[in-house]
Formats: sequence, C-alpha cells, structure tokens
Amino acid sequence: MGRLSYFLGIKVDYNDSGVLLTQQHYAMEIIERAGMKDCKPLSPVDVNSKLSLEDGELLKNPTEYRKLAGALQYFTLTRPDITYAVQQICLFMHAPRQSHYNALKRIIRYIQGTKSHGIHIYKSKKNSVTAYSDADWAGCPDTRRSTSGYCMYLSDNLISWSSKRQQTVPRSSAEAENRGVANAVAETCWIRNLLLELHLPIKQATLVFCDKISAVYMSSNPVQHQRTKHVEISLHFVREKVALGQVKVLHVPTAFQYADIFTKGLPSSLFISFKNSLNVRDSDIRTAGG
Repeated sequence: MGRLSYFLGIKVDYNDSGVLLTQQHYAMEIIERAGMKDCKPLSPVDVNSKLSLEDGELLKNPTEYRKLAGALQYFTLTRPDITYAVQQICLFMHAPRQSHYNALKRIIRYIQGTKSHGIHIYKSKKNSVTAYSDADWAGCPDTRRSTSGYCMYLSDNLISWSSKRQQTVPRSSAEAENRGVANAVAETCWIRNLLLELHLPIKQATLVFCDKISAVYMSSNPVQHQRTKHVEISLHFVREKVALGQVKVLHVPTAFQYADIFTKGLPSSLFISFKNSLNVRDSDIRTAGG
C-alpha cells in the first residue's frame, strides 16, 4: 500500500531526518467548531492564574465545553506542549464555569497560531530511554493536590508524556516529587518491557532526571528516617529499580527540567524553549535537523 500518509486524523510528512506527525486539519475543525476562525494567537496558559472549582458562573450549556475539551484531548497525541493546559480544563468537565471556558478558548487561540505544528520523530541508531519527572507541589487551589508530569525519550525522540493530578494530598514537596518519580519509573519499566518484547532490549540503566535534590537522595539512600515514612511505598518501588540497575535518578537544574511544561504555566521564553525540546516543530520546516 506504500508509505503511510494519513491515519486517524494524523498526517505523516517525511523528510531527510525522519517524519513529522501533524493534525492540522483536525486543528482547523476544532477552531471552526468553537467559532474562533478570526481569533488572535496567544500563549496556552496564563502563568499568573490557577483554575478553581468555584471561580465564575456555571455555564448554561456545558455540552459544547465538554465536546471541545474532548477534541483537545485527542489533539494532544501530536501536541505535547498543550498537555498541561488541556489537563487543567478537563478537571472541570462535571461542572464547567465561565473561567474554565475562557481557559479553553485560550488554548484554541494558541492552536490558531501553531496549527501546522506537530511532533518530529528523528532517525536514530541509539537505543536508550531517558525520563524527566516533575511535580507542582500543592498546586490545586481547591484540594491542594499536586500535579505530576513526566516525559520519556527513546534516543532523542519523545515517545511518552503525562500531566496528571495526584490522587492524595502530599504532606511535603519531597513526597510530591517522589510520587512523580515513582510514576515516571513505572512508565520506564513498561517501555523497557515493551522494547524487550520487540527484541530491542535496553541494556543500560534508564536515567530519570528530577530537579528536587531530596528526591534524588532518597531514591538511593536505604536509610529510613521518621520524616520520610509518609512516602515509604513510592520510595521502596524506586529504590528497588535503582538497586536492580534498571534506573538511575539524577538531579537536573530547573532550567533544563523539560517536565516543567507538564506541571505548570511557564513564561513565554521558557515555554518555547521546552516546546522545542519536546521536538514540536512546524510542518513548513523541511531541512534535516529542523
């Protein structure tokens, strides 16, 4: 049947360095459905605000909000840069308010200026898995739960990412970060097993980068302290993988913590830098290396 060109709304463009996966036609459908064809582009998240459960009036017709939010969820398949923003608006599907709808429209305004962008998959002979993990401690203004985020790279290619609210309220920033690291480690274990089934075993340890020094220290320190008992289960899971040589948890400066884009709103300059690190590119770029 020849080369793959279009699959489930995802267009595949080939170039010298690999392939670019885009959903430009689907993006235009979302914009038209929202009645925002003439809107001006904007960054996807307001860094100075947090969405709250009781902020603003309830929408009289929440159906349209839910349809657009669901469409944006599918759009994140090739656009990891909007994953956090979409995750935030999806938290209020049961009772959306005007402030939540304004945040949703802000995402669509961002898509308006970047609808031709997609995720680039590069050719590579290397076979290694690297992960970045982060958590926004007590970031939810209503429940004080944290948001965990991670991104996984196979060689230089982004293959898995997540932005998710933690199920319980953390008692410390170290607990929030360790739960985030545990989630990232669990994902790396799944990816390693999948690659093993595909006869592409990962021989070296997977590097998991975290910007919280205490989380890095506790991941390999077998000594139990009274102040860390509340994170004992996640610690044991991560330490076991470290002891088996499957994972190494290392510190990374915040300026290079790419998972930040999955846990909080970022200033425009930092957002663009991290977006580029996720291999999100414009479909008009055809040169090798982008």
